[in-house]
Amino acid sequence: MKKILALSAAFAASAISMSANAQRDYISIVGSSTVYPFSTVVAERFGKSTKFATPKVESTGSGGGLKLFCSGVGSATPDITNASRAIKSSEVKLCAKNGIKDIVEVKVGYDGIVLANTTEAKQISLTRRDIFLALAKNIPNPDGSETLVENTYETWNEVNPSLPKSKIEVLGPPPTSGTRDAFAELALEGGCKTFPFIKAMKKQNKKKYKAVCHAVREDGAYVEAGENDNLIVQKLVANPSAMGVFGYSFLEQNSEKVQGSVIDGKLPTFDAIASGDYPVSRSLFFYVKKAHIGVIPGIEEYLAEFTSEKAMGDYGYLAEKGMIPMTAEERNNVLKTVKNLTPLVKK
Repeated sequence: MKKILALSAAFAASAISMSANAQRDYISIVGSSTVYPFSTVVAERFGKSTKFATPKVESTGSGGGLKLFCSGVGSATPDITNASRAIKSSEVKLCAKNGIKDIVEVKVGYDGIVLANTTEAKQISLTRRDIFLALAKNIPNPDGSETLVENTYETWNEVNPSLPKSKIEVLGPPPTSGTRDAFAELALEGGCKTFPFIKAMKKQNKKKYKAVCHAVREDGAYVEAGENDNLIVQKLVANPSAMGVFGYSFLEQNSEKVQGSVIDGKLPTFDAIASGDYPVSRSLFFYVKKAHIGVIPGIEEYLAEFTSEKAMGDYGYLAEKGMIPMTAEERNNVLKTVKNLTPLVKK
């Protein structure tokens, strides 16, 4: 019986290998729209400087990318998925269910999430509490009682009298986006827990606390604008009264068109994000299907290019594109992971 199982496993592995080699000779990458420009520039340089084909990179959002990545093993599925948040335990379980046992997590740097408007408008200074009150589905009752009511604020000055008397209209990514997840966790929850009775809810009912702090209103104040951050920038230019949510790299690339809001007294700058002073910042990753290494040509070499000093070092070409580099110690840990292809251990 053991011999039969071993032969079956070997045959399956061989079938995957033959299928992959027969159908695809390039690396397939999906995932985060935030990591997309970084992954694309690495892919282009990799294609020009090596014997391997240029990887195909698609922007599907972090959640969408992980769903595709975890759909199975073989050349019909992606080799790598970019993510602007860490993989969830539920996604690791989905991968395992579909035969993906070993996933290599590669942290690549940091990014800030900005709430921006066009440079034609006045720059706004907000707190995370302001952001929560403007965009959360349910908020503390304005009468001061420790109850929650549906959010009906229409203008920013209703949230905070010091803010402009302009309509609350924020363009942002959909729920499948890692940027949306991180914005909810860092900005909305950051403001949510400034209310003591909601903060206390976390110990009493963690599920309810997360639902209150992460739920975004659905009455038109927050407009889902898809995974294309460039489209959000274009819409902000066309509508000076609107604001948009996207990664710092897009702010950097479009600085002549849009400006980031001050949040809790900090501007979204390269140095403020790198130091951790800017309160709405997050780590960026990509995930690699270990079963595809040695089957799809060039994966190890692509990893070496992405994690090289010339790419993600302090003065690498990814920093020039707006990625915030990791510390030397963090980069060394990443290099060890990549060298040993160490599988992720997810709690």
